[in-house]
Amino acid sequence: MIVLNKLELLLTEARIELSLQQKQQLVAYVDMLNKWNKAYNLTSIRDPEQMLVRHVMDSIVVSPYLQGHRFIDVGTGPGLPGIPLAIVRPDSHFTLLDSLGKRVRFLRQVQHELDLINIEPVQSRVEAYSSEPPFDGVISRAFASLQDMVSWCSHLPEPIHGRFYALKGMLPEGELTMLPVGISVDSVIKLEVPELEGQRHLVILKSN
Repeated sequence: MIVLNKLELLLTEARIELSLQQKQQLVAYVDMLNKWNKAYNLTSIRDPEQMLVRHVMDSIVVSPYLQGHRFIDVGTGPGLPGIPLAIVRPDSHFTLLDSLGKRVRFLRQVQHELDLINIEPVQSRVEAYSSEPPFDGVISRAFASLQDMVSWCSHLPEPIHGRFYALKGMLPEGELTMLPVGISVDSVIKLEVPELEGQRHLVILKSN
């Protein structure tokens, strides 16, 4: 109950409205992350309340800026930001891509226990994975530089309307000046995450 109360305070501060079921799913996800973390070492954060701030809230503040319905979360790790986003966007579908088997096993268990029908955990390297139709958005959080993200994932977004969504801390100004030819900045959004120290930015890239 303590974690649910904490989540409700954070959501209120962020002006995000969710159903009780969504809140319960987010808390259950943190519970599973905390439990599996002891054996699988999925995240360096050990405190469930800090997981709420630094993983769950840090993920879902991105939701209003996502355009479309089909997304791929590359280098998802333990499902970040894909699982929190899938919970708050039940009408969108998220492919969760990671190359490490233990992480994908965790994701499949989350999918089963939380009855998330709008996620698909996939074990693969991003360069080796393809999808038809392509995705509306390619999302990454602490995955790679913007250059590497675009280079490794160039085959994944829909060519005209698809977008790259990179969750960053400090604004990576150096990376923004070195984008590959044919890629430009669509927008840069400063994110506000309650109780989180340091800056957070969402960099949205598009094909020219």
